[in-house]
Amino acid sequence: MRTGVRLAVDVGTSRIGLARSDATGTLAVPLEAIRAGEQSVATVAALAAEWEAIEVIVGLPLHLDGRPGASAHLAREWATALHSLSGLPVLMVDERLSTAQAQRALREAGLSTRQSRSLIDSASAVMVLQGALDQEARTGQAGGESVRTAETRGGPNDEPARADDD
Repeated sequence: MRTGVRLAVDVGTSRIGLARSDATGTLAVPLEAIRAGEQSVATVAALAAEWEAIEVIVGLPLHLDGRPGASAHLAREWATALHSLSGLPVLMVDERLSTAQAQRALREAGLSTRQSRSLIDSASAVMVLQGALDQEARTGQAGGESVRTAETRGGPNDEPARADDD
């Protein structure tokens, strides 16, 4: 298993949930969510530099049947902008049900929906990151789809790269 801090991002229209791993890539912990908007990509790029992250994992919110919707399109655009700005590897990871899992965990911890509203986005990012870390521990390979920009793709007809293709 690779060592190094990973960041995870749960892109939303109001807030962006954040999580990071420890340096061994074993445990995900929440960071304070940030406001979504024009500065969010630069803020996450700066956090990635501060934490010396080796990659950023962005949750891909697919419908239950696997189809992408408007939220998935927003997350892909955001991830591409982050990759372009930071130069870091960015992986898109399926985040179906991560928010529901996070809500359940916060409810089990005794927090009401109102009390957990400010925590849910980062808790969801923790779920996405921990799942990715656990998968890498099991398989020895990072999972997810690598984000590539026009500069890192071979041409306009390239298929999205898978993390295990590298």
